[in-house]
Amino acid sequence: MSATEGIRVEVRRGKNESSTALIRRFTRRAQGLGLVRAVRNGRYWERPMSKNVERKRALISKVRRENYNEQVKLGKIDPAAKKTRKR
Repeated sequence: MSATEGIRVEVRRGKNESSTALIRRFTRRAQGLGLVRAVRNGRYWERPMSKNVERKRALISKVRRENYNEQVKLGKIDPAAKKTRKR
């Protein structure tokens, strides 16, 4: 269920109200309900990661972390000297 489902904005035109005033009032009400922000946030939808992929990534990072700590203990890596990546 998306964030925009179930939100309804309804505006009725007054007796002497111009169409631009009506549109302005509609826009304000939609923004007040957070409708515009919800639609913009859902603009680029990303598929959620599966649990298997999350577990595999966690295991890989755990192995890397353990390997790094082992290298530090052996004195092959100096943790004080941080590397800076050049782009």
